[in-house]
Amino acid sequence: MDGGQFHSRFDSDLVREIDPEALEALARAGTPDPLPPLSGRTRRVRIMPQPNVAFVEAPPPEPPMPTHKGRGAAINPPNRFEQQQQAPFDDGWATLEADFADLPPLPTTLIRDASRSVISYNQSPDIGFDRAVNPYRGCEHGCVYCYARPTHAYLGYSPGLDFETKLLFKPEVAELLEKELRKPGYVARPLALGSNTDPYQPVERTLKLTRSVLTVLDRFSHPLSIVTKSAGVVRDIDILRDLAARKLVRVWISITTLDANLARRMEPRAATPARRLQAVENLARAGIPVGVLAAPMIPGLNDAELEKILEASAKAGAQTAGYVLLRLPHELKLIFEDWLHRHFPDRARHVLELVRETRAGALNDATYGQRMSGTGAYADLLARRFERAARQLKLQDRPELDCTQFAPPADAHARRGFAEAQLSLF
Repeated sequence: MDGGQFHSRFDSDLVREIDPEALEALARAGTPDPLPPLSGRTRRVRIMPQPNVAFVEAPPPEPPMPTHKGRGAAINPPNRFEQQQQAPFDDGWATLEADFADLPPLPTTLIRDASRSVISYNQSPDIGFDRAVNPYRGCEHGCVYCYARPTHAYLGYSPGLDFETKLLFKPEVAELLEKELRKPGYVARPLALGSNTDPYQPVERTLKLTRSVLTVLDRFSHPLSIVTKSAGVVRDIDILRDLAARKLVRVWISITTLDANLARRMEPRAATPARRLQAVENLARAGIPVGVLAAPMIPGLNDAELEKILEASAKAGAQTAGYVLLRLPHELKLIFEDWLHRHFPDRARHVLELVRETRAGALNDATYGQRMSGTGAYADLLARRFERAARQLKLQDRPELDCTQFAPPADAHARRGFAEAQLSLF
């Protein structure tokens, strides 16, 4: 953390939740640039679309290939909404060729998010929830493949290094969530915690916003699911155990690889694979339903580990499993290509060819029903491998969450006010 540095760029401006599913819906409609309407709230940011911007495959860069220590992305691709863009310039001191090791490390900056609502809704037919809460926007884990990176462009930042170094946090997330859950007519459905960015990324150790959200959901008996690649989730076992006893929670641990060296390159500030498996074991031992997501599967890079990941997860106590094929929306194409050429120059072209084979010749396909699994022979083989392994390892138990217990607790302030009013009669 940057010494606990807090900035308030959005203190006076309302910012709105941008869900990755909404972003892809715009792409399918052929209008990826304008902000979709949501409850009439808009940001006070001038949007300058650039319809002629195209993302092309990055050519293999020349060695050496230094990267910032502890960061996933190595570049900050242009924000597709900005009219002006920065360009590198060498003033004669060979600054563009400098080794990043000679530069100061990139600090993490926390920016206060003044959003007045915290539940984001989606209508995507191919995911298992219609609402989510994300206490943070941007993610310090730095996963180079993260499909949520392009949403940072809506905030005026780059989906590259900005995504993992400029984090927005919602200090009033618990109070706002409680306010929304108390609205007349609210009907409980499973709520996803961490659908966009990880709710247990490193900053959570200090701010504890995710724990405050869990406390509210526990009081309201609201069902939820959690997706994380952090072992930090075990900190909240006390709350999760109570929720699990009422069939109100399911936890998913994302395990992309069992190779610690590959994990350090792809997801530099996430927990090690061994720590994640230990988290699965701790959750299962506490009676909390836990599943594992082998996601994303990257053709030619980590997909050969699929069965091993599922086997290790089942041994640790996982009850269910899932997988997702690599998705590369918007700027993520450029970020991932650049990363491949830096870390795996010998196989970068092959990996990209395999990705195109699963995406009908493109690097991404946002079509509902196939964006998670892809198409073609390679994608079909991956699906059959997963189904066979999940069946053999008995990773198909997915208990339903109980939505019937939802009940807003009595408002403590209202009760106190009513009691004072009664006493005033005497």
